[in-house]
Amino acid sequence: MRRRDKVLLGFSASAFAGIALLAGAAAWYLPSLFIDSEQQAVSEITQAIGRRVEYILIDSRDLLQDLNKVTDKPCSAPHLAILERLALAKPYVLSIGYWRGATRLCGAGFTQAIQLKPAKSDRIYDSGIIAWWPGPQTEVDGVQLFLMRYGDYDVAIDPRLLLPAVLGRKRQVALWVEGLRMAASPGVAGLPPPESIPSGLSVDSARERLLARFSLDTILPIDIVVAEPMGEFWSRYWPMIVISGVVVLALAVLWIYSVVRYMRRRLSLGTELRESLAAGDIKAQYQPIVDLSTGKCVGAEALARWQRETGEAVDPETFIGLAERGGLMPDVTLGVLDATLRDLALFLRKYPDCRIHINLAPQDLEGTGFVEALARRMRKEEVSSRCIKLEITERALINSDTGRRIINLLREHGHEIAIDDFGTGYSSLAYLQSFNLDTLKIDKTFVNAIGTEAVTSQVVHHVIELAKGLDLTIVAEGVESPEQAQWLRSQGVMYAQGFLLSKPLWANDFQQYFRANQDANLYPLTGTDAQVRRDT
Repeated sequence: MRRRDKVLLGFSASAFAGIALLAGAAAWYLPSLFIDSEQQAVSEITQAIGRRVEYILIDSRDLLQDLNKVTDKPCSAPHLAILERLALAKPYVLSIGYWRGATRLCGAGFTQAIQLKPAKSDRIYDSGIIAWWPGPQTEVDGVQLFLMRYGDYDVAIDPRLLLPAVLGRKRQVALWVEGLRMAASPGVAGLPPPESIPSGLSVDSARERLLARFSLDTILPIDIVVAEPMGEFWSRYWPMIVISGVVVLALAVLWIYSVVRYMRRRLSLGTELRESLAAGDIKAQYQPIVDLSTGKCVGAEALARWQRETGEAVDPETFIGLAERGGLMPDVTLGVLDATLRDLALFLRKYPDCRIHINLAPQDLEGTGFVEALARRMRKEEVSSRCIKLEITERALINSDTGRRIINLLREHGHEIAIDDFGTGYSSLAYLQSFNLDTLKIDKTFVNAIGTEAVTSQVVHHVIELAKGLDLTIVAEGVESPEQAQWLRSQGVMYAQGFLLSKPLWANDFQQYFRANQDANLYPLTGTDAQVRRDT
């Protein structure tokens, strides 16, 4: 064994002995500290859920009170339009229904409201509110809804939206309202009723899990039960207790093994992606964005592309998913930005009205790091900030306070902001109004539904109208037929991208396309015209 190896081994042994002593002393008092910390964390989760449920119930009650003041003829086209608009404005409301006596006559919203014909209600309150808990009689398209009626109107709420989408790795939560189970996440969560467990944190030894019960008495009594496997609990805290002999010895063995094997180890795809990002090997293709009224190209969306050293092109869905799981999305964002400026800096200085859209990850809005990195690159390349337009998804707006602050910083630097894939999450346009946005991009799934009998074909019209009301520029994604383009143009949608207009292009091809389509005239758009544009 070489001297350096002996030194490394001796250091590892010394570290093992010292940490083992510290772990032994800490093991006397740390468990109780961890239990208190866990109880506080779970308490914050349940209080947040309780406040969310309370807000939704109160907001729904206020909405019902306002609906009963509507004077339009029931179930007429103007009346249904009002119901549709109000339903779309509330992210948790799937439909609004109108009743005459004991019969639900009509409704409007995201779901097929005509299927809702509930019979016997579960609760009737002195306040006049009538409630149907999720069950077979409120089931529509496989989802059992919660109905809340006041006067002649009801709101249908998807109970799954009452709970946050992400609660932890294996944490389960269930919501009871007035002793009746309302929702659970995941939907099959097997949790005991609240009356069977004590308030606060407890241990279910039979199933090896932690249970927490918290109650709130608001407009309706609310109970929340949270469960987590003991293994998950200890996986968070055990390393701080058991930072001792076996762990340190294993690390020492792994250290020696890694040194011996490092040069011979075959790189995994994830490691190769990380190295490619560090080396600046991410490239970009550009899918043109076209003015539907003139055919003029106004910019493009930059799309990440990665080619391995073997020459194999990796499918974007594969490596983007890999980057998301590995926490590499901020590096992908900067990689695409660097590729764009490397490809198009001179071009953008010559054509400052061209807008290149860069997709941001939710992590890019968690701090000012991306804002600063973007500003440095724009100054270095002497490219106007207005040339780079930034696209964010609905997921990125979950942390609204931080997201709003970063969006404002980016706009102060001169960048326009677009909301991408709108309609695939739970945001409403009313919610988006609280952010400083410039553009709304209609998701491809809605564009595909144009001219079909799908429910989303009706929704896209309302999305367009509400976006106009918020003074947002609209871009339709995934346009693949002249009929779709014509319909969108007739509805006042100004811009579009998709294979009808052009496939994604490498930088030189995009520049040629942009120049060639500065004086284009897209309409009338025939099948031949479309084929020419796709092949350009």
